[in-house]
Amino acid sequence: MCVHDHNALPAPDSALARRSVLAGAAALAGLGVLGVPSASAAVPALAAPAAGAAAASAPSGRPSAPGYPGSAPETRPLVIEGGTLVDPVTGDATADAVVVLDGGRVVAAGDRDATRKAVAGVAGRADVVDAAGRFVVPGLVDAHVHANALEDARLILHNGATTVRSGSSSFYQDIALAALPEWAPGLSPRMHPAGLFVSPELGDSVLADPELAPLAALTDGVREEKALAHLTGVNRKRGATVIKTRANPRAGLPEQDPLELVYGEEQLAAIVRAAKGAGVLCHSYSAEGIAGAVRAGVRSIEHGVFVDGATLADMAARGTYFTPTLAGIASMQGSADPVLAERGREYAPVLREAVRAAADAGVGVVAGTDSFGTDVTPIGTEARALADAGLPALEALRSVTTRPAALLGVEREVGRLVKGAVADVVLLDSDPLASAAALEQVSAVIAQGRVVRNDG
Repeated sequence: MCVHDHNALPAPDSALARRSVLAGAAALAGLGVLGVPSASAAVPALAAPAAGAAAASAPSGRPSAPGYPGSAPETRPLVIEGGTLVDPVTGDATADAVVVLDGGRVVAAGDRDATRKAVAGVAGRADVVDAAGRFVVPGLVDAHVHANALEDARLILHNGATTVRSGSSSFYQDIALAALPEWAPGLSPRMHPAGLFVSPELGDSVLADPELAPLAALTDGVREEKALAHLTGVNRKRGATVIKTRANPRAGLPEQDPLELVYGEEQLAAIVRAAKGAGVLCHSYSAEGIAGAVRAGVRSIEHGVFVDGATLADMAARGTYFTPTLAGIASMQGSADPVLAERGREYAPVLREAVRAAADAGVGVVAGTDSFGTDVTPIGTEARALADAGLPALEALRSVTTRPAALLGVEREVGRLVKGAVADVVLLDSDPLASAAALEQVSAVIAQGRVVRNDG
């Protein structure tokens, strides 16, 4: 629900130059110079490129960094055996299944007969994870997070989200995090970065890049179409693969009115044009703001409490997705601030009904936690909240796998454990086809081919 101030982090060093933006972001994220963990580190790994990663790739397919003589680490093959493999596409479950990972990809997944050749191919080289008694699902996707440091990324990853879409960062930290998986497998989820929030008030984020200096002189903030296009273009130039903007203020700040219109349809359309194909996610609450954002061509509506039936029909026709961040909105009910507590009591039931109406209208509902910093909500908690609002268990599973993968354009690699998919796997203690609550019961996470957590 964006209760946080996106621009609250300290400003970077004043000597930050244009070509050192990404390095500065990495420093702000808590990454030391070439701070790659050893193979025995507690948080392990990836081999396939993350979307939006800044590193170039060598002809061999291995990443390279100009001027850096080292090479990216390789991960050992991994065999996950004995669990029940769940396919979010078909809803099928395969008992006593095997998943073989090698080179950052799924080599085989299925019953023992179907995977026998693949297992033999990694014999003597592979590590083995015993998944007996557990349920094997693809790595989960959180479609709305705010990760500004390595610890944020670690917590998100350990809760099962191996792919995430950023809802913006303060100083391009998400862009730096997107580059890490190739070099430090398992240190960060696969990040689809947004860069800076396209919002009227940039605050200290104007210091993230020298090219943003002209925006500091705007007395009314970033509102004119040419300023919006400039900020969006700088984000894209720095490596943002999605763009985050807003139609309304934040619901989680009592002094703000979340139904006030910040950007109208024409302004949002200017952002969509300047994004040049990068999906735009739009923070919006009011019926007017949501409708304008959808007509402007945004890729997804975030929060969307007061979306109406006509706009849901328009979203379904256009293929616009809905990220309700339901658990975050509902959590306001427990706020010590009376304004926020009342807002939570009012908004939560309305949003639950909006989720049901969106699903009935054929709108793609995706799970996003709106986690900020180390205040991380497990992605499974949001999936359970969506199920509590009326989504069947299989649809809740799809909200954290296949559906956000399609939103991000990575459905051939993410959201399903089939040959060629990325080597991201989550083990659950109970059956997600029986209850979405199972998605909160994460006991192991394999990210980018490396085990980062295994409680079993």
